[in-house]
Amino acid sequence: MAQAQKITPRAKDFSEWYGDVIAQAQLADYSPVRGCMVIRPHGYRIWELMQRALDDMFRATGHRNAYFPLFIPMSFLAKEAEHVEGFAKEVALVTHTRLRATGKHGADAIEVDPTSALEEPLVVRPTSETIIYAMFAKWIQSYRDLPLLLNQWANVVRWELRTRLFLRTTEFLWQEGHTAHVDEADAEREARTILGIYRRFAEEWMAMPVITGVKTESERFAGALRTYAIEALMQDNKALQAGTSHNLGQNFAKAFTVQYQTAAGGLEYVWNTSWGVSTRLIGGLIMTHSDDNGLIAPPRLAPVQVAIVPIWKTDEEKQQLSAVGSRVKEDLEKAGLRVEFDQRDNMKPGAKYFEWEALGVPVRLEIGPRDLASGQAMLARRTGGKAPTPLQGLTSAVATALDEIQASLFAAARERREHNSIRSATKTQFIDFMKGSGGFAYGGFCGSASCEAEIKQQTNATIRVLPDPEFRSKEAPKSCMWCGAPSVAEAVWAQAY
Repeated sequence: MAQAQKITPRAKDFSEWYGDVIAQAQLADYSPVRGCMVIRPHGYRIWELMQRALDDMFRATGHRNAYFPLFIPMSFLAKEAEHVEGFAKEVALVTHTRLRATGKHGADAIEVDPTSALEEPLVVRPTSETIIYAMFAKWIQSYRDLPLLLNQWANVVRWELRTRLFLRTTEFLWQEGHTAHVDEADAEREARTILGIYRRFAEEWMAMPVITGVKTESERFAGALRTYAIEALMQDNKALQAGTSHNLGQNFAKAFTVQYQTAAGGLEYVWNTSWGVSTRLIGGLIMTHSDDNGLIAPPRLAPVQVAIVPIWKTDEEKQQLSAVGSRVKEDLEKAGLRVEFDQRDNMKPGAKYFEWEALGVPVRLEIGPRDLASGQAMLARRTGGKAPTPLQGLTSAVATALDEIQASLFAAARERREHNSIRSATKTQFIDFMKGSGGFAYGGFCGSASCEAEIKQQTNATIRVLPDPEFRSKEAPKSCMWCGAPSVAEAVWAQAY
């Protein structure tokens, strides 16, 4: 690791702190292409672990992976009016197929070859509904072909003016699921099933508590019938939309003529869903758990779960510790853990401790000559605390520590969320809350788009979801928190990323 940089305290500047943690942990860096990022190996390993866990969940529910082109004919986006309007300002276009040399020097040495213009410009994939449903129209003939359950791991491009590593970049990585069903009920079950998978992943793997619910009309995905989301609260009390699942109805099916023959012999349009999470989850992981010393990675997603640091002064001690450390590493790896044995002799133990801490490693095992003589190792937790642990049974002790860290991270994040949530908020309370510390504010909502827009304009807060029953207040609100009109639903407001 390069020379350590000082991390800005969260309380001083949360945005600076976030960038410092990413740099210190070597997760990502800004690229020469404006608005894009380079995901470094430590950060990409987190994404790989996320992929593996989610992919297993998708496969367990009958989904299969496929891959579709990065380029989409521009006319495809125009087939679904609301969809094209939603993405028109974000798309990147390919208009020519080649460059040519000019004979000049420097930046003027090449130019676009005007004779290579495409007959139809190609959109660089902002999302894949249009091209996937064009293919569904070829593949789906009968009710026997349904449901069709596909997922794609890919990159997408959405032109962004204000970017932040992982949270909002012009190009990012994600998965997008796309399915076709015989009726609305089956599509609705699919959308809710995926929402449940996203919640399970966020809470069980990321240790990040979320609330689930449906988006309002103004916040739903362009072209969808309904949009469901998981919403998390970061340490600065801003919300993060961590995943969405859309019941698309028949809008895209009608636009691309995706029909099937029913058992009775008739012809019906399919019902579609789409859903996705992206590398912004890594940003959510950072902002949920990390501290002023750097990254804290929940054990289930930590690239390195255990770092073994030997401490020696003589060659004889080094040889003894190398043998013991190698044996400990082997035992831990046999138990399925991700382990590094740090035998570098050009760094002092303290510098190694700092480095592994900055990388977010949940458990560090320190072993010195005195520890060997006592038949123990010092087990240090990234979340705090250090205790001697017998070498006999060390694997079991480490596994227990990792489970406890995972659980404690989730419990702490959930407690923080509840501490920074208010219910049955009045208009005055809501305004003061948003001007102050912020967080999740529960209150009645009249359903008016103009009321929703006025709240956003005056407080910069948006409705994150109309929460599912599990998250609703014990008493349903009777009037709108903002205008006083009869309430049609309880809403959760927050300022958000």
